[in-house]
Amino acid sequence: MELLDIHCTRYNLSNGLEVILYQNNLIPLIAVNVWYKVGSANEVKGKTGLAHLFEHMMFQGSENVPKEMHFKYIQEAGGTLNGSTSVDRTNYYEKLPSNELELALWLESDRMGFFLQTLNQEKLDNQKSVVYNERLERYDNQPYGLAWEIIITNLYDKGHPYSWSTIGFPDDIKSYTFEDVTGFFKKYYSPKNASLVIAGNIDVDHTKSLVEKYFAGITSNDDSLTSPAKDAILKKTKLVVHKDKVQLERLYCAWLSDKAFGKDDASLDILSDILTGSKNSRLYKRMVFDMEIAQDVTAFQFSGKYSGHFVIAATAKPGNSLDKLKSVIDEEINLVIKKGISSHELERSKNSINSGFIYSLQNIDSLADQLNLYNFHLNEPNSFNYDLNRYNAVTESDISRVAEKYLLKPRVELKIIPEDKNGN
Repeated sequence: MELLDIHCTRYNLSNGLEVILYQNNLIPLIAVNVWYKVGSANEVKGKTGLAHLFEHMMFQGSENVPKEMHFKYIQEAGGTLNGSTSVDRTNYYEKLPSNELELALWLESDRMGFFLQTLNQEKLDNQKSVVYNERLERYDNQPYGLAWEIIITNLYDKGHPYSWSTIGFPDDIKSYTFEDVTGFFKKYYSPKNASLVIAGNIDVDHTKSLVEKYFAGITSNDDSLTSPAKDAILKKTKLVVHKDKVQLERLYCAWLSDKAFGKDDASLDILSDILTGSKNSRLYKRMVFDMEIAQDVTAFQFSGKYSGHFVIAATAKPGNSLDKLKSVIDEEINLVIKKGISSHELERSKNSINSGFIYSLQNIDSLADQLNLYNFHLNEPNSFNYDLNRYNAVTESDISRVAEKYLLKPRVELKIIPEDKNGN
């Protein structure tokens, strides 16, 4: 599809910063998207959550930008902004009217090059408290909130870079020192460990001169960053029961699977859609509508740079056991393996994925982030056609093959059940 051939310009500054420019003068907006190639996978035992902490710290001011003024400047210019952390990367992004490009570049360059100059213990203590409270709110005190952490700590060996959640463990969050934070920044927040995407209504030559003006003078560190790659192996099925402040029981089944853009990644995505992606999908129709044993059921393929895992989660309706839900899930998996799927199921899933993919690219900020994602994983930002063709090439036999290859292997089975009235 020629529509998805996104022509862009990619080059490097002398300090190693990757720059990707995409010009689209049909809209009056620009998106600025910075990826630092550091996520929770780059942390070490005892200091988990540092990458996520920086998502907060980087909005606390830099040498020429007072605390929290990053938000104020962008919002007063009519823009939006945010940041996010994953296992593999941390990103910061803005969307603005195109005449405000220089503002965004100044703000991003100031915190890339001049963040440590204003870092102090008070700011660190404040954000440690914010992150710790975020953990309490979103994980520890949220119904089913610890499920993800329980799954990955059991699915991956201790020490594997994906064996802890991006938020970090509570004791680790409390333990961050000033030296931990400054050392982390110096090692990973360096131009040569970052990629900058600028997309939208830009003049390429003028934008290049602005990038040179604001970023070329920032010095890169001398560290040679190594990949924390380690094969993930689960030798036997693990059964875990967790009591929580919930009303309904929930079952999670998780298997190790393929990494991002691996041979089977797209097939696993389609398998998850066939199982639970719509009201007519196999597990959803059978468990929620036909048998009425589940409130909900969902499946997804999580894929990172170093590994992936496939998860099916189902919440039981009152009076139905989790073993009953598990039995139906296993039956449907075996049906996919032994009898396959229909051409109609595959076509419907592909159409859904294609339309969702193209719709997402109508937003210039989503497109900018996708350019960075492809650059990170594939070393080619213009990989939209390649990505979509991965899904279009999947066959019916591929779905049966990956179901057998991954979903018959050992897994983590997590049962979340209600506490009693005494909290036990």
